[in-house]
Amino acid sequence: MSAQLRDAIPSDAHRTGDILQDFIEQTPWMPTLHKRNETHGFCATMIDRGWVKVAEIDGQVEGFLAQDAGTVHALYVDEKSRGQHLGLHLLRDAQMRENALELWTFQANTGAQRFYLREGFREVERTDGQGNDEKLPDIRYRWERGSA
Repeated sequence: MSAQLRDAIPSDAHRTGDILQDFIEQTPWMPTLHKRNETHGFCATMIDRGWVKVAEIDGQVEGFLAQDAGTVHALYVDEKSRGQHLGLHLLRDAQMRENALELWTFQANTGAQRFYLREGFREVERTDGQGNDEKLPDIRYRWERGSA
């Protein structure tokens, strides 16, 4: 079972929205701010903008990364497919296309922090969360090609 990456198409909005909403609902510290159909619409908007790359296994979307130029807006993998390096494949694909990437993750998401640090990102800012919709403390990370 190897993953295939491709650009998202409009019909992927439902599946990518489910992956995102499932993460929100399964994560105890994450507030639920939107209904599932609103999350589908959010993903549809990102797809319409050309931001989303999906990872498929056996024709089923199992993860996605949303990126606008050097900003990663979302990276999520379905719970049952975690540990298969889908997030890594999506991130490395984004790194191949840019000289620098920035992203935010919540301070409570220690797994994401370890992942980004391992992949060469460095912490550049911490906030109390007042600037994000969830009002959760967060961290901004930056990766630059060639930096160690």
